[in-house]
Amino acid sequence: MSQAPDIFTEYAGWMKARIVLAAAELDMFTQLDEKPLTAEELAQKLKADARAVARILDCLVVFELLEKQNGRYRLTEKGALFSSRHPETVLPMLLHMNNMWDNWAMLSETVKQGKNPRLKPAVEAKDEEVTKAFIGAMHVIGKSLSREIAAACYLSRFTRLIDIGGGSGTYTIAFLEKNPQMKAVIFDLPGVIPLAEERLAAERLTGRVQLVAGDFSKDELPKGCDLALLSAIIHQNSPQENLELFRKIYRALPPGGAVLIRDHIMDESRTAPPAGALFAINMLVHTTGGDTYTFNEVKGLLEQAGFTGVKLLRSGERMDCLVEATKPR
Repeated sequence: MSQAPDIFTEYAGWMKARIVLAAAELDMFTQLDEKPLTAEELAQKLKADARAVARILDCLVVFELLEKQNGRYRLTEKGALFSSRHPETVLPMLLHMNNMWDNWAMLSETVKQGKNPRLKPAVEAKDEEVTKAFIGAMHVIGKSLSREIAAACYLSRFTRLIDIGGGSGTYTIAFLEKNPQMKAVIFDLPGVIPLAEERLAAERLTGRVQLVAGDFSKDELPKGCDLALLSAIIHQNSPQENLELFRKIYRALPPGGAVLIRDHIMDESRTAPPAGALFAINMLVHTTGGDTYTFNEVKGLLEQAGFTGVKLLRSGERMDCLVEATKPR
């Protein structure tokens, strides 16, 4: 007879997540990075209730994000990463996850209706903080993986990259570092371009990158590039939206140009990689038609758009699968 699961242990992880996300939203970690504080002192800084702050802080001690000594709380090495002052901070990712909370809370209704009736976009032109959190989160996820991806690609034949929906330039930077012959165009929404400009300036790459504002779902793409990168883009779109985007890329590329897609690529059972199955639910609650796709689904759409030689270059568990296709000469 199988043992009943410990429901509270196995399925109440959302409680821990909600506590950490609330602490991140209130910027508790940054405040404690400046100096250790009592719950009363932190509550005064946050203009919050001292008892409630104390209960949150005690849980963060349990989670090993804080230490408590003589009534004062200080960051642990692990908790320091959640401070905005840390050079390797993951705070933007936590803030993005906090913004995702309301959409995930609508999962049951989304399953009944097929789409989220109260969808909150991850990037909102009218909300600078939401956009900044999302782009910052993508940088946190991508800063090490981007270099791994760039190292796995042999791109010496290409001279000009267009990074479509390239965010703050994380993947562009990695590709340019790996390929000194290459220049690039980052094409993204007007509210994102200043974030890319700031990061490129810090990396001293502004002379090799052109920044172009636009919306790939509405606008034609700039021409003059022989390699197009879609990094974590196709999961946001429905199959029809991807087909239209692939056709735009085909029109923009010269003969012999190529498109490189980085995303989860599912096996035919749609249960592996496991992170891709979970991410499909993330797209269910966060988009009107987004999903994770199998190689044959992506291949079919690329071929409908006119591409040939579609290849799965790399499989992986961390949204690090790569698909390449070429525009015929």
